[in-house]
Amino acid sequence: MTYIAKILLLGSGELGREFVISAKRLGAQVIACDAYPNAPAMQVADGHEVFSMLDAAALRVAIDRHRPDLVVPEIEAIRTEILAEVEALGVTVVPSARATMMTMNRDAIREVAAVELGLRTSRYLYAESLEEVRAGADHTGLPCVIKPVMSSSGKGQTTVREASGLEAAWDYAVANMRGDRRRVIVEEFVDFDYEITLLTVRTRTGVIFCPPIGHRQERGDYRESWQPAAMTPAAIAAAQDMARKVVDDLGGYGLFGVEFFVKGEEVIFSELSPRPHDTGMVTLISQNLTEFDLHARAILGLPVPEPVLRGPSASAVILADRDSEAPGYEGLAEALAVPGGEVDVRIFAKPTTRPYRRMGVALALAGDTDAARRIAAEAAGKVRIVYR
Repeated sequence: MTYIAKILLLGSGELGREFVISAKRLGAQVIACDAYPNAPAMQVADGHEVFSMLDAAALRVAIDRHRPDLVVPEIEAIRTEILAEVEALGVTVVPSARATMMTMNRDAIREVAAVELGLRTSRYLYAESLEEVRAGADHTGLPCVIKPVMSSSGKGQTTVREASGLEAAWDYAVANMRGDRRRVIVEEFVDFDYEITLLTVRTRTGVIFCPPIGHRQERGDYRESWQPAAMTPAAIAAAQDMARKVVDDLGGYGLFGVEFFVKGEEVIFSELSPRPHDTGMVTLISQNLTEFDLHARAILGLPVPEPVLRGPSASAVILADRDSEAPGYEGLAEALAVPGGEVDVRIFAKPTTRPYRRMGVALALAGDTDAARRIAAEAAGKVRIVYR
């Protein structure tokens, strides 16, 4: 069989699973890699490898063994120096080794945005000790947000409102950081009206945008998202201008999840992921082309049209609340039968659970975003995880 491209996927969670499906529909061959067996993307890929992405030797062995056309990171914690080495040898890293290196660490991408590009960001300082955390809080003022420079899905993030909470926040950040860098960012708490993700696609013919996605977080992790988020034309234009500047600076092709805080007409750059974004799972029902379809087309050099919004939509996550080695699910029929709009459910098929781990997502399309959010939340609530 002849494939359009061979892809080595680094990280095989739920976002990787949907990406594999989109890429394979376009004729790609995908080898899915993760630190544990039977990860979600491995279940639908052509092959798999089990190793830590932070193991430089194992990463290089996998790349040399499979000789992929494209290396596609799905997670942040990767030995990026290996990606730079293989890129220099002619392997395409998505979107580029530099972009992966810059966005793996919050300090690097913040420097690009705030210092090199002059984008509006919150006040911040970096800290590598409790004493430096206290100095950072003096600089930003209280309340402030403390989070590891390298983590994912909000892990290790704390909003600190009193100085007495700084030590616990430092300890929590260190315990939940990924990689081997004991470094945090102490960031001004922005009293925003709302926050959005602007899915931005850099293609060979230019940059395109999806309608903005609103989202709500708990414990620093996304719980629900909706599209379109209500924004003024001026705020949308400001977000698009900043997103275009930063993705053009990073280079390469693919989909970027660019996060912003919005207060009135003021738009403040928050973070960026050079890959499909968890809040963008709402596009599984909201758009004619999902964020995963857009990413696959862009990295494969295929035409990428402007996405068409099917209608106001929402997603709500299905969370585990305990550890289990063989989870099952009940209530899918009830979830899919929730009235008021179009409903879908995606079970991620993760082999184990732990408290607060995302195990699935409920999706809804309705007459307006408020209705879609209500329906998605009701559907998510009807799915019950069976712990064994």
